[in-house]
Amino acid sequence: MTTDLGIWAVPLAVLGGALRVSTPFLFVSLGECVTEKSGRINLGLEGTLVFGAMAGYGGSLLTGSPWLGVLIAGLAGVLFGLMHGAVCSLPRVNDIAVGIAMMLLGTGVAFFFGKPLIQPAAPMLPAISFGGWSDVPQLRAALEVSPLFLIGILVAVLLAFMFKRTRLGLIIRMVGDSADAARAMGYPILPVRIGATAFGGFMAGVAGAYLSLYYPGSWNEHISSGQGLIAVALVIFARWNPIACFGAALLFGGAGALGPALQSVGVTSGYYLFYAAPYILTLVILFFTSSRNRALDGAPRELSITK
Repeated sequence: MTTDLGIWAVPLAVLGGALRVSTPFLFVSLGECVTEKSGRINLGLEGTLVFGAMAGYGGSLLTGSPWLGVLIAGLAGVLFGLMHGAVCSLPRVNDIAVGIAMMLLGTGVAFFFGKPLIQPAAPMLPAISFGGWSDVPQLRAALEVSPLFLIGILVAVLLAFMFKRTRLGLIIRMVGDSADAARAMGYPILPVRIGATAFGGFMAGVAGAYLSLYYPGSWNEHISSGQGLIAVALVIFARWNPIACFGAALLFGGAGALGPALQSVGVTSGYYLFYAAPYILTLVILFFTSSRNRALDGAPRELSITK
């Protein structure tokens, strides 16, 4: 049974798409928020995301458990985060250059080891339905979410609490704002930054597992479409605030769902423009939120982009 919703089908499809598409943005941005709060930027998250998608799909296929696949993807992301953190800890090494190298490494290794995984079908993550009260099939489908989406919201709240109310959050913020002050207080700079980068890698790996094990729910070499890089811009837009990262992820997720939503009601003109909405939104947001005085408002002062 289907119900003709008319023009309301578009916002409903965008809502459902936002809930699905926003999840990888949310996880990657939250992880990068912690990394950048410690004073380090990681542009290699795109490679970590793709490698996590491959590792998660392969882990689910081999173990028969999608949740073990998510864990394997997260651990793979930790490995990439530790590699990035260790290399960036060497003298005269640029964070941005290392990030680009790690992005190429992650995507290349994922494509090499992931070729045998393109055809086999791995067990997928379950869905939680919040629309069982409705008789409208489109609404029930729109309100189906992954448990990872709910976990991402919880992580955002916990990170916001950590940065404001806990000693660990204070240490990370101090290391990111003034390495000299943190060193004077006796806090270890490199271990904190490496740990924060490893956490960012874990979150990016889980985001990749979401892509391959839930939405779109398959492994292929074009699974990411630049979401790891967009998430870095999303953190800047959110002003390094975990709660704002959640809102920004929903906004970017809705933009990513706009093309399929319009196609579902028969709008085919401007097909490529609709699918480019997340990238256009990235440019527009960075343009309108940038100024000489407020472009890096709230940025940790030890970040490479602030020096």
